Amino acid sequence: MDQILEFLTSRTLADLAADRRVLFGIGVLFVLAVLFRWKYVLLFLFAIGATMTVLRYTGGGGTSETIVDRNMILFIGGTIVIAIILIYFVFIRD
Repeated sequence: MDQILEFLTSRTLADLAADRRVLFGIGVLFVLAVLFRWKYVLLFLFAIGATMTVLRYTGGGGTSETIVDRNMILFIGGTIVIAIILIYFVFIRD
């Protein structure tokens, strides 16, 4: 247990998102959630994956103010889309 905690605390979020062991664990959790129809686990995995995708897509800008503004708009827009999808699946759709 100590090794797992040290592994999780010693890495950055980007390192964890690219680690094979973490991706395998998320894949197994995704398959189990689909098989057992765990709606909230699937929504949580979607939220984490979509947020990581938005962060990775908008994080590659340069130092220009135009690029920073464009990346901020993409980040805000992506986050709003993720929030709308989560609100729809949690509160509106049965």
